[in-house]
Amino acid sequence: MKKILIANRGEIAIRVMKTAQKMGIKTVAVYSKVDRNSPHVKFADEAVCIGEAPSSESYLRGDKIIEVAKQLQVDAIHPGYGFLSENAHFAELCEENNIVFIGPRSKAIKIMGSKLAAKEAVRHFNIPMVPGIDEPITDVEKAKIVANKIGYPILIKASAGGGGKGMRIVEKESDLNSQMTQAISEATSAFGDGSVFIEKYVMAPRHIEIQIMADSHGNILHFFERECSIQRRHQKVIEEAPSAVLTPELRAKMAAAAIMVAKSCDYLGAGTVEFLLDDKYNFYFLEMNTRLQVEHPVTELISGVDLVELQIRVARGEALQIKQDDLKIHGHALELRVYAEDPLHGFLPSVGHLDRYKIPVGDGIRVDNGFEEGMDIPIYYDPMLAKLITYGKTREEAIELMLKAIDNYFIEGVQNTLAFGKFVFEHEAFLSGHFDTHFVKKYYSPEALKNQTKTEARIAALLAVKQYIIDQKLVRLPNP
Repeated sequence: MKKILIANRGEIAIRVMKTAQKMGIKTVAVYSKVDRNSPHVKFADEAVCIGEAPSSESYLRGDKIIEVAKQLQVDAIHPGYGFLSENAHFAELCEENNIVFIGPRSKAIKIMGSKLAAKEAVRHFNIPMVPGIDEPITDVEKAKIVANKIGYPILIKASAGGGGKGMRIVEKESDLNSQMTQAISEATSAFGDGSVFIEKYVMAPRHIEIQIMADSHGNILHFFERECSIQRRHQKVIEEAPSAVLTPELRAKMAAAAIMVAKSCDYLGAGTVEFLLDDKYNFYFLEMNTRLQVEHPVTELISGVDLVELQIRVARGEALQIKQDDLKIHGHALELRVYAEDPLHGFLPSVGHLDRYKIPVGDGIRVDNGFEEGMDIPIYYDPMLAKLITYGKTREEAIELMLKAIDNYFIEGVQNTLAFGKFVFEHEAFLSGHFDTHFVKKYYSPEALKNQTKTEARIAALLAVKQYIIDQKLVRLPNP
C-alpha cells in the first residue's frame, strides 16, 4: 500500500494523513471549491478538487472520488467519519475497482447501518437489548398496542440513521400520534427512509461505547470503553476514557458483548459498539458504528495504540500483533468537541471569519485541528473546528489540564463551545462522575453559562486589583 486517498476534509483528513506519513505512505486529498485553501489540502502529497461546495456535489460523490483514485493510481481509500464512511455502496464501488476500502466489508455496513437489521443480527448471541418492537412500524393503532405492552415512556427511533434525527420520546398515549408523524417525516427527510421502530425509553441512561478492532485472521480485540453521556440534541460533545463508573467486572462483560456483536456480522477493521447503561448498571445494545469514531483519540491515549495505523494494517491483510492481555488502561483522557456554535442560542451554527485562532500546546494536550487563523467557516459542513484532548495520570489531572487548555485556546470571529466545555468540566455533577445523558437538560442553560462567565470575570478583576495594589506597594518602598 503506497498511496492512500482520504475521502474527507478538516481535522480527520489531517489525522489520517499524519499516520500514513509516519508509515511512509503517500496521501491524496480531495476538496470542494470552498475548501481550496484548507489545511488538509496543503498537508497532503497530492490534492484534487472534486466539485462545488455542497457535499452532495463533492464529498458525497463516490463516483468522482473513485475516478480520482484510479487516475492517481491510489491503492486504498480511507473515508474518515461522516460523508461516505458508512456508505455500503461506496465500499462496493471500491471493491469493484480493485481499491482497498479502509473499513469494514459492505455487508457489515449494510447490517449495522439499519438498527433493525443490527438487532436481528445480534439476537442469536444473547446480548441484552432494550425491550421493544423489532420491525418497522407506521400504523399508530399498532404502535399504541406495542407502547402499552412495554409501558411508557417509549422512544420512537428512525431505523436508517442516527444523530438524533427521527427520534422522539413519548411519555403518554395522547402524544403518540403527533410524535409518530413527526418522527416519520424527519426520518424520511434525513435518510430517505421513514422506517421507525419503538422501544422502551431507558430513564437516566449513560452512553457507554466499546472500541473494537477485527482483522481478517479471526482476531478481535477491544480497547476498553468511552463515556459519551454529555450530549446536546442527542449528539456527543464531550467524551472520556475510561468511564468513571464501570467496574472491571462490568467492563469485561460489556467488552465481551461488543466482541460478539462484531462476530455477528463478520466484522473487519475498526468499529464501535454502543450501549445504554441504566441507573442499576444494566447495559443494553444500542447500535454499532462501522467506522472510526470522532472520539477515538481518548482511546488511543489510554491504550497507547494508533487506531488509524491498525486500520491500515488490517486493510493490508495483516494480522493484529497485539494480544488482548497486552492491553491495559493507563491514565485518563478527555475530549471536547470544539464547535463553531453559539451555546447561548441553542447551539446554532456560527458562520464567520476566524479573526483569531490560537490552539493550546503543552504536555498532555492534543488538538486534532482542521482550521487556521484567517479562514472562513463554511456553512455547508459540520461546524466542528477541532477536538481538544487532554491526558493525565488521573481523571482529576486530566480535568485540570483541560480547564487550563480551554483558557489558552483563543477563538475570535465566531461563537464557539469552549465556554460550554468549561461549564461542564467545572460542574459538580461531572466532577463527581454522577451524571447521565440528561446532563445538558438538567444543568445547562444560557443563563447558567452567563452567570458563570460573570463570576469568573469578577474574580479575574479582583485578582487584578489585588496584584495592582501589591505592585504599587513594591514601587513605593524606600530605597535601603
